[in-house]
Amino acid sequence: MRRRRADVSCDDCELSGWGDMTRRLGWDVGGAHLKAALHDEGRIVGVWQEPSPLWLGLDHLETALTNILAQTGPVAAHRLTMTGELADIFPDRLAGVQQLTHCLERRLGPDLAIYAGEKGLVPPQRATEFAALVGSANWHASAALVASRLQQGLLVDMGSTTTDIVPVSGGQICNIGYTDAERLAAGELVYQGFTRTSLMAVALNVPFRGRAAPVMAEHFATMADAQRLIGNFDETDDQMPSADGRDKSQAASRARLARMLGHDADDATSEEWTAVAGAFAEAQLRRIHDAALQVLSRGDIAADAPLILAGSGRPLLRRLAARLDRGVVDFADLADCRATLREAASRAAPAVALAAIQT
Repeated sequence: MRRRRADVSCDDCELSGWGDMTRRLGWDVGGAHLKAALHDEGRIVGVWQEPSPLWLGLDHLETALTNILAQTGPVAAHRLTMTGELADIFPDRLAGVQQLTHCLERRLGPDLAIYAGEKGLVPPQRATEFAALVGSANWHASAALVASRLQQGLLVDMGSTTTDIVPVSGGQICNIGYTDAERLAAGELVYQGFTRTSLMAVALNVPFRGRAAPVMAEHFATMADAQRLIGNFDETDDQMPSADGRDKSQAASRARLARMLGHDADDATSEEWTAVAGAFAEAQLRRIHDAALQVLSRGDIAADAPLILAGSGRPLLRRLAARLDRGVVDFADLADCRATLREAASRAAPAVALAAIQT
């Protein structure tokens, strides 16, 4: 598999002049959330995230769009990236790219450009032509901003569902994979998320009362429950319903967690269930750590190059940086934004990148 080294410049883009637009919106259409970032007069001035479970229908995307557009005011240009084409309401990725592009073009109008990774920005009418580059390219947008700001580092973006691991060296993106399948094999994509990942996908067993307790292969609880119990959590990051549709209290999370081990919450103390939650967080961190070591083993970046952290999972990723003995750069440090938006900007890295980068 060949090494891909890419940045985004005017020469690479189908559309020119986007860097001169004063007021523009970057959009990241995920399968579970819609994120947007507003760039105005040289800085990020607004960031939004709305739940948009595409597997339940495109009407959720329409609602999310309406809610965000009601707050942005007039916009000169829109830039769009997506991972939502993976949603199983679409028969395949091509159909997902086509339908999402059509939906967004209808709502956002003619001033829309689609991000096609190495190709840069393309007009909506060419999205199908470049569908293989458009689909799931949001990681590339984030890495392009990193590469425009830093000579080297390892971008690690942990969202609600997945974690991206992308090396940057010499001001270039040094990915081996591009498609999801390629990136999974290369360690550059890990299907572990900070909130939505089912606990059965994190560990086969966890320590409990001196033994390895098997984990049920049932969607009884998610990492949001584990993060909530260990206090490593901002509730605004959990916008999806709980696994059982019940409330998101500590007690409800303990009940869901206990069920994963074939227990009821009353079978152990709250401290014991918190320890189990910590074991799931540790198991998830190890999986991301292993993938990072795989990527780092290629030797793309120096031993003292920092980790650039993005996504809602940054609390977990700081532990990763400590294990790798590397410094940390918060993604928001690379995109000029209001101080009150720093957390939101780091959580919505692809949208922020598309809004901020000069192309």
